[in-house]
Amino acid sequence: MSVTDTHSGRQAMSEASPRIRVPYANLKRLLTVYVAVLLFVLYLPLGVVALLSFSETGSISFPMGEPTVRWYGEVATNNTLLASLGRSLLIGSLSATIATLIALLLGLAFRHDTKLKPYALGLILLPLLLPGVVGGAVLFVFFGLLGVKNGLWTTVLPAHIVYVLPFAFLTLSPRLKGFNRTIEEAAVDLGARPAMVFTRVVWPIVKPAVFATSLFAFTLSFDEFIRTLFVTGFDRTVPVLFWVTVTEQGAPYLPAMAVIIMLISIAASAVAFLLDSKKK
Repeated sequence: MSVTDTHSGRQAMSEASPRIRVPYANLKRLLTVYVAVLLFVLYLPLGVVALLSFSETGSISFPMGEPTVRWYGEVATNNTLLASLGRSLLIGSLSATIATLIALLLGLAFRHDTKLKPYALGLILLPLLLPGVVGGAVLFVFFGLLGVKNGLWTTVLPAHIVYVLPFAFLTLSPRLKGFNRTIEEAAVDLGARPAMVFTRVVWPIVKPAVFATSLFAFTLSFDEFIRTLFVTGFDRTVPVLFWVTVTEQGAPYLPAMAVIIMLISIAASAVAFLLDSKKK
């Protein structure tokens, strides 16, 4: 058989065989459109708020007035807003630090199998199962039964730690679980004590993940509103003050205030993402 005949035979078989269809091609296109619409719906309001923050009229509606940065100046010189911003930054930093430290210790402990491990895991993740309103009401009743007066340090800080701890644990625990234990064993064989093994071997490896987790926990605490509303006292955080301003005053600087809150959260999330990517 000649080469020409062989090529003709292959071409005939190719034409006779049914055309292979790409599986799930239509489903992929549908999912792509769905994700695009979802992102558009999610981020369009943020863009509108950012646009309205530069409107001279001070009206939170269209048509807009002349572009101005006046309302950002109003926010920067409002002592009440600055005080609430400072409280949110402080509470977010402390709650993130404490929750990440507890999550780190729990992650190290959960590398060992014990009978109480499933029960402890369920207790840690329980706040994730409770809706925000239910969780806030439970905390309100709990602190009331204990006779703890609502305040920034007495109720808000513990409530934020309880809220962000499950997220910090779920973020950090897989990193610790995938840690190569043979490195620790080698350090022990060379005479290193447990404290030295952690500071010289474990910590340098998990440090980027710990910092990224703490920044992620900070964004959750900084933006937390529902639980804070139930347990807050006279010292309001930024989300609570923002809600009060919206419902009672309708101040023209609200869009500028919202943009500043978003920028702080986005900046913390971006730094956490960069740290996590650098670690990988």
